[in-house]
Amino acid sequence: MGKSSSGFKVTYSTMGMDAEAFHKDFEEALDEIEKNFGKSYPNYIGGQARESAQTSENRSPIDTRLVLGTFAKADQQDTADAIAAAKASFKVWRDMGWKGRLPIMRHAADLISERKYMLASVMCYEAGKSRIEAMGDAEESADMIRYYCQQMEAAGGFVKPMGQLSQHEHVESVLRPYGVWAVIAPFNFPLALSVGMSSGAMIAGNTVVFKPSHDTPWTGLLLYDIFQDAGTPDGVFNFINGPGSVVGREFVTNPDVDGLVFTGSKEVGMSIYHQFSKEYPKPCITEMGGKNPAIVTAKADLEEAADGVMRAAFGLGGQKCSACSRVYVFRDVEEPFLDLLVQKTASIKIGDPTHRDVFLGPLINEAAYRNYQDYMETVRRDGTVRTGGNILTQGDLEYGYFVEPTVVTDLPKDHAFFYDELFVPILVVASVDSLDEALELSNRAEYGLTAGIFSKDREEVYTFFDNIESGVTYANRRSGATTGAWPGVNPFCGWKGSGSSGKGCCGPYYVQQFMREQSRTIMGDL
Repeated sequence: MGKSSSGFKVTYSTMGMDAEAFHKDFEEALDEIEKNFGKSYPNYIGGQARESAQTSENRSPIDTRLVLGTFAKADQQDTADAIAAAKASFKVWRDMGWKGRLPIMRHAADLISERKYMLASVMCYEAGKSRIEAMGDAEESADMIRYYCQQMEAAGGFVKPMGQLSQHEHVESVLRPYGVWAVIAPFNFPLALSVGMSSGAMIAGNTVVFKPSHDTPWTGLLLYDIFQDAGTPDGVFNFINGPGSVVGREFVTNPDVDGLVFTGSKEVGMSIYHQFSKEYPKPCITEMGGKNPAIVTAKADLEEAADGVMRAAFGLGGQKCSACSRVYVFRDVEEPFLDLLVQKTASIKIGDPTHRDVFLGPLINEAAYRNYQDYMETVRRDGTVRTGGNILTQGDLEYGYFVEPTVVTDLPKDHAFFYDELFVPILVVASVDSLDEALELSNRAEYGLTAGIFSKDREEVYTFFDNIESGVTYANRRSGATTGAWPGVNPFCGWKGSGSSGKGCCGPYYVQQFMREQSRTIMGDL
């Protein structure tokens, strides 16, 4: 289950995968993972296993009869103990210095690379990801750690000599860690986002109490194993699985939590953001989703645009904060574009995502499955379904959360579905008469995460870049109109209601957010 003999790297820009070596290695990993179904797992606090009186079954969205594992549910005391363990370990980790921490973190990245087939196989079963989506998640995780280590190293630990007011004065600006960080991860990138948030904090010298999504605890636990095997001291990374109403509340209210980083819905993120700072401001980094537009002008390559929109809208069933969920297409090319888009959408292979030829697996859970059905009632009342719109229950799909990717037209341009994040595979399309109109409609949304344009006109592309209110922008991206950011390549920063810090993961300013500045002035010689 180590590195594939095929010698390539899968990213979110990978259009397809026919390499036999890749699929052979993947199938071997799937066989190994299946031997571990149904086991019981504790939480880990200060390096010690912690059982709980209550447990939760982790069932696969592919087939809800399949119990992947049973996980201990942390209570308030478990969470408080994990925070205390992280606080007790902070000075040891901090005082190792960045030169002592980086070899451990790079070892963790290497372990992810070595175990990537195993990790991707678990994500297929647990999150419903296709093989390529799951492998991209694993590969990105390793690259995130390496990129953040590179940031720290290139900056010399963020120690910068300053100016002098006299020849006897020596001044440095030093970035230093805060202490204990709570990390709350989502289900959709259960490894990459968990790794990105945690490693950013740890590379900076902080300790972490990590809460995975309740839908993907197994992937989170495998991350704990990786950090332990890499040599992080006990208590530096603590694994707490439990309900957000309990664990999240303790994170927000416990005075020993010095910083909090969260990826999830705007509703939850804003609640955390407003509650976290009580007696004094504390850093709270939130990434809260998007309602991401693609604009298709009359000067677009329509084949390229249809591919890019389809992949961005329906990869992982639209359950990405970067998913393309609305399209504004110039009226002159609306019908030929729609014809291509509908054709490509209708041809998507839906099914068990552990199978090599499947593009779209199930939705993550019953709540998403019900939401899709409720949304479709609204769509059929207010608009026109061009393709899709149904749940799938035939054959092997009977016990999973499978739905059809859906393209919708004829909704009023002020309809809520152009502005609300649905997080299911429903794409709404409207015609426009100009780029100005498309930009104005795009920017009405409260979110500002990703956006894309398809045009072969340079002036149109740069007008889009200069006026779109989104932190992540793409032009003519066939592999994903609004999706596919990669560490060190595409900084992933949310504007407006999509993020709180104005500096994104995968980019050059991320690690510094987990540190605070100290000015050091020394008079004379020491």
